[in-house]
Amino acid sequence: MSRIVVIGATGHVGTYLIPRLVRAGHDVVAISRGTRAPYTPAPEWSAVERVTDDREAPGFEERVAALGADAVIDMVCFTPQEAQRLVDALRPSRPLLVHCGTIWVHGPAARVPITEDEPRTAYGEYGTGKAAIEALLHRETIAGGVPSVVLHPGHISGPGWNVITPAGNLDTGVWNRLAAGEPLPLPDLGLGVLHHVHADDVAQAFERALSRPAAIGASFHVVAEQAMTLRGLAHGAAAWWGREPNLELVDWPEFERRVGAGHAGATREHVGRSIAASIDRAKALLGYAPRYSVLEALREAVAWLAADGEVTPF
Repeated sequence: MSRIVVIGATGHVGTYLIPRLVRAGHDVVAISRGTRAPYTPAPEWSAVERVTDDREAPGFEERVAALGADAVIDMVCFTPQEAQRLVDALRPSRPLLVHCGTIWVHGPAARVPITEDEPRTAYGEYGTGKAAIEALLHRETIAGGVPSVVLHPGHISGPGWNVITPAGNLDTGVWNRLAAGEPLPLPDLGLGVLHHVHADDVAQAFERALSRPAAIGASFHVVAEQAMTLRGLAHGAAAWWGREPNLELVDWPEFERRVGAGHAGATREHVGRSIAASIDRAKALLGYAPRYSVLEALREAVAWLAADGEVTPF
């Protein structure tokens, strides 16, 4: 049995990860800012030590270190300053640190599928912050300090929250337009690429990283087997309602006029990157084997949205 501390334990991935860790026989400490329940209930949570703490509170990292973990899983670290404070606190005891990154450490790819060895071309605050954390943790590991593994999920999907749609944004109206056969505008000929992953597949990778010494010091993409284009997603999703999508391929000014600046901006962020990530390294070193295709992960998420009354039922 290992003692595992999970920071950000009740989020998308933690909902699935915590029960996995308990079933594997670990002693689990779940840290979260509040007392919110996980997205999906599971009996294993009754065996978990729950700690309410806020990363912004003084002394947070020292309190994490005092928990005496064999491994710390950090789901909610977004700046190199946060990462450095945690590493400094953990260095005396040197537990394994498993960090949740993002495929957005990559910008537009020169080669696809993109591998973990490609130079980092992140842009935007989120991606550049995660790339800086990745570099910091790798330097720390090489220097003989806190050993780390970095996992880079794609667009995390599952029941309990909104997910990135075939239009590359969070507009739930996209699903309703596909359900009704109404026109769906898409930019760039609908050829932008998205790489979703089910939250439980991400949890699988985190669980496996705990017991793979060869993974220490490396980064891994954690996504579904194949990425999909916007138009491919639209066709696949429309079929859930027995329809073909009514796609209207438009330029960016028209797309923004039709969907609004907010949704268009989110789409541009996703389409501008169009990341299709390789999982060969995760398969080889972690034994990662995603259970869900992109469409399977999205169907489960949309079924929950339908049950919640936000989307037309299948």
